[in-house]
Amino acid sequence: MIAGKKYNGTNVDIWSCGVILFALICGYLPFEDPNTSSLYKKILSADYQTPNYVSDEAKDLFANILNTDPEKRFTIDQIRKHPWFNLVPCEASFKGI
Repeated sequence: MIAGKKYNGTNVDIWSCGVILFALICGYLPFEDPNTSSLYKKILSADYQTPNYVSDEAKDLFANILNTDPEKRFTIDQIRKHPWFNLVPCEASFKGI
């Protein structure tokens, strides 16, 4: 959206969820800058730093969800098939509910 490209709601929502997932795992937002212009440049170039304690699988998932090219960004199906997503089987997530 910042780049002025065609808006695809699902792709934008996936990217936004990637930002939230990053914040939940890392404890801070992937893109921060008090200067709006600099912030937009960081977003457009996917300029973010992941802490060392984050697994390689999570880093890979971030890279694919926060991909600046909406056509190459992971889909929901790709996310669900990703090794990080499958560390805990879905069936186990619902036990005891």
